[in-house]
Amino acid sequence: MNRLVAVFWAFGVGFVPAQAQDLLDPRPLAGVVDELRFGLHAHDVHHAALPFLVNQWDTSRVEDVSFDVLFTSPDLDAFRWIGAPRPEIGATINFAGRDSLVHANLTWQLPVFDTPFYLEAGLGAAIHDGALTGAAPGAKNFGCRVNFYERWGVGAHLSENATATLTYEHTSNNGWCAANDGLSNFGLRLGWKF
Repeated sequence: MNRLVAVFWAFGVGFVPAQAQDLLDPRPLAGVVDELRFGLHAHDVHHAALPFLVNQWDTSRVEDVSFDVLFTSPDLDAFRWIGAPRPEIGATINFAGRDSLVHANLTWQLPVFDTPFYLEAGLGAAIHDGALTGAAPGAKNFGCRVNFYERWGVGAHLSENATATLTYEHTSNNGWCAANDGLSNFGLRLGWKF
């Protein structure tokens, strides 16, 4: 887990200006970072990528925290053509000795009519600190070190600057490696927009 935290920290520091240490002053981040999010999650609620089988979820292990940086969508025709997603980096860290991950993805947000609510989807890749194969009983065999990362969410703008998003994040390799135990976490991410 320490290596994942170090990778996330090094990656994040490269994007956030050094003078952005005072998070109460949004000016240094304006135009680069669109939103910072922190979350609390139930770990490994299900193995599937899509969150439809809610009656099969196990939400008893609330032991993950997350931190995400969502950047402003680049002012490029290619990004506008695919719906102006926001580039994102983040980490979901488990504090009970289970699997943690660092992810990089694109995040799309769709407003629900003229309301404060929105739907959200993210797609990218994640690096984890779990076993590839030969995991101890009860642990995951991820097969690949780098896997696909998907996230689905329903959220609301609580104010001009605050958001709350219920999220279901999933990582697996779609059968491209010898093992493919999926990992899905469910929780609440609170955000601060700049």
